[in-house]
Amino acid sequence: MVVAITVLLSITAYAEKAPEIPVKNMVTMVDLGADKCVPCKLMAPILDKLRKEYTEKAAILFIDVWKEPDQAKKYGIRTIPTQIFFDKSGKEQYRHAGFMSEADIKKQLDTLLSM
Repeated sequence: MVVAITVLLSITAYAEKAPEIPVKNMVTMVDLGADKCVPCKLMAPILDKLRKEYTEKAAILFIDVWKEPDQAKKYGIRTIPTQIFFDKSGKEQYRHAGFMSEADIKKQLDTLLSM
């Protein structure tokens, strides 16, 4: 798989090697899931859309915890998908387990961006 970096830190990690999380000085959302997990597959097009919409505003990352089990352990993941939101200072502000809608993700990102 590939670590792809789009202009100015709109990052997606299909991680063999996870990027620095959270991204320094940027609101960051990390979705910890798996390529073969059904709810994770349903979220993939949402994350792709939001990466484009939030370019230069927020980093939106995906880590496949079946390929990177150390990341699941690092973040205490028990259910996939799990989304973790960090503010610009790198502090975790919100965590959600399970499928998360586009509207709910945008609400969290917009809240963090307004802080």
